[in-house]
Amino acid sequence: MSNEIEDIGELEAILERLNDFRLPRLLEMKGRVDNGEILNDYDLEYLEHVLKDSRSVHTLVDRRPEVQPLYESGGALPRNNRKGVGERK
Repeated sequence: MSNEIEDIGELEAILERLNDFRLPRLLEMKGRVDNGEILNDYDLEYLEHVLKDSRSVHTLVDRRPEVQPLYESGGALPRNNRKGVGERK
């Protein structure tokens, strides 16, 4: 039971961070790329950090199959925008 409570608490913190910080920043970056801008080194470092962090969450997601669809859909934003990363349209 305590592992389940710990998982839920960890998932809650992860979702809060995603909602309050990561998603707004990623959407802002997506908007710039959609407008033909090139992401700078700081943006690329941020993307690397987000991807690395999302991989570390994978173990938790494996234990909680009910959140797998959310986890999988969260990776779609960076994947759909790779074309614009670091290159002009």
